[in-house]
Amino acid sequence: MSKSYNNTISLREDPEVVSKKIRTMPTDTNRVRRTDPGDPEKCPVWQFHQVYSNDGIKAWVREGCTTAGIGCIECKQPVIEAVLKELAPIQERARAFTEDPGAVRAIISDGCEHARELARETMRDVREAMGLSYG
Repeated sequence: MSKSYNNTISLREDPEVVSKKIRTMPTDTNRVRRTDPGDPEKCPVWQFHQVYSNDGIKAWVREGCTTAGIGCIECKQPVIEAVLKELAPIQERARAFTEDPGAVRAIISDGCEHARELARETMRDVREAMGLSYG
């Protein structure tokens, strides 16, 4: 996947865009018509099912695809729902930071101060180890 192909799913991407990207994913190239049986192993959507679907959904997909009992859009719907469900808490948390830039600045400031303190301690240890303590 590459962003230049516009086929990545961003963590903060609008749910409608995520749905569209998954709905328009290529599927088994041998399944030209809805009535053609497919092979889930040759379908890129199957890889998503391996990650996001439970055994029952995977069995439904395998049966429906190989018998042409379901179409590719139907096959993609459980993946769309699972991806959106996974993204929802991430997007909610990101929204809180987007709405409060001051909180982001405070987090960065605290992190910088913590890093400075660790750097001071490390440099003190380095100077001691090298016999460069001047005071």
